[in-house]
Amino acid sequence: MEAVVKSSLRTGKAPVAVFFNDIRPGRSESQLRFRLIHFWEAKNIAKGGAFLGLELLLIDQQGTVMRGFISPTRAQTYRRHLIAGALYALQNFFATKSKEIYRVADPSLTISFSNNSVLSPLDVDNDYGTGSFPADRFRFHSHGDFEANVGLRGDLYDVVGHLRLVNGQALMTRPLLDEADIASMGHILVHLQTKDEPVMKLYLWDAAAREFFKKFTASVDTPTVLMVTTVNPKNLGGNLALSSMSSSRVFLDKEIQPTTDYFSWFSANPDLAERVNADEVTKIETMTIGQIFGYIKREDAKEASFYCVATIDDVVCDRAWYYIACSGCQTKATKGPSSLMCAKCGKSNVSGVAKYLAKISVYDNNDHAQFVLLGNAGTELTGKPAAELVDSYFEANQDVGAGHYMPAPQVLIETVGQTYKFKLKVSDLNLTGKIQALTVTKIVSADAMPPLPNSSEFIVIVEDEAPLPSAAVSDASVSNALDGTGGTSDKDEAQVVKRPKHD
Repeated sequence: MEAVVKSSLRTGKAPVAVFFNDIRPGRSESQLRFRLIHFWEAKNIAKGGAFLGLELLLIDQQGTVMRGFISPTRAQTYRRHLIAGALYALQNFFATKSKEIYRVADPSLTISFSNNSVLSPLDVDNDYGTGSFPADRFRFHSHGDFEANVGLRGDLYDVVGHLRLVNGQALMTRPLLDEADIASMGHILVHLQTKDEPVMKLYLWDAAAREFFKKFTASVDTPTVLMVTTVNPKNLGGNLALSSMSSSRVFLDKEIQPTTDYFSWFSANPDLAERVNADEVTKIETMTIGQIFGYIKREDAKEASFYCVATIDDVVCDRAWYYIACSGCQTKATKGPSSLMCAKCGKSNVSGVAKYLAKISVYDNNDHAQFVLLGNAGTELTGKPAAELVDSYFEANQDVGAGHYMPAPQVLIETVGQTYKFKLKVSDLNLTGKIQALTVTKIVSADAMPPLPNSSEFIVIVEDEAPLPSAAVSDASVSNALDGTGGTSDKDEAQVVKRPKHD
């Protein structure tokens, strides 16, 4: 490719080199010299992922980082010549005001390629050795900083810390990652801790998830340190959650200087190097269905309670929705020759009372599951005790036989389509694989389904309105410039429930 520097051909003057801090708004015929740190595609998710252009992260000899932008019409001209880490000179550009949301650099201006821009690789054998340009520059935030900026959609900062969980798996043994599952879900969830600060959830989406998977699985030793750039702090279920963006990059262990420094600190503090135990993540917190089942699969998992926001999509009607309990101790009563018996109380003649044991099908943003409404949880959901509903039914249907049981009541069916925050118990039966249904111990509240963090970026680019490009890129080589209430089981259900027996 032949270099075309239109301004110098017009004026006969050599280009004037300026630093980023010297840039002023508007067109410029000056020359910029910089290292290309990173580049990525900007897309409008609201319009089906429409391509908005290429975004660039640039650093000059003074260590100033600026955002660059190449419009969609010019992207094809330049894309094949862009190499992350390479040194370039840019002649002729347009300085525009930077967007206010999801900012990746401090300066208020963006370097936009215009219709007569010329990009050339710097001659590293001449005056511009690679060492004279910084390799990168980062902007780190702590847990408190991220918490203070939740939902603001402002500057995107970087985070570095040590891994506590990867997709719900502790690092006591190497976590197993399934590439097909990651591709299907579109993300990896890690729990990250920065020194002795609180543990944070970090969602790695799309390219960041793929990069994490590639590096994590290729590592000989299990990685312990993770750094992700330009993350977006969000509120998910009342808790801080970080989300990667399309601009995010992923680094592990000793890959770059910040991770190397953190790795050294981490190794020097063995008291913090202890791997997470189940107690650390089983405190009652809001988790998705997928995360709960991921926890159940862990070797160190134990009985625990979680909150989960889900929508009811069906009442399972292939079984009784209630059981008959001993009116004294509330455990399941069993049918004797002529009366109800309670093994726990040791009595052979007890009064029976109907209690909820209803199975419902639910879903959240990504997964389906079956929940079992046990005891008072059903009353909290419908507003009616099971005993009241059963008694009313049999009073109105006195001609039914002794083997008859009541179908699911209308007040329970009417909950279909409603979203609630459930308190769930993971029991030994779940952990041993005997049942998969999760036991609901409390209906916390009616709720709305929280959106999962995602990588959507609605970017409005202020681009100069120059004619479509006849842009030029120099042909010089650039090759050298370079994520107790227990459970119930099918065997531990009341038999098909008949009329409750009363004294």
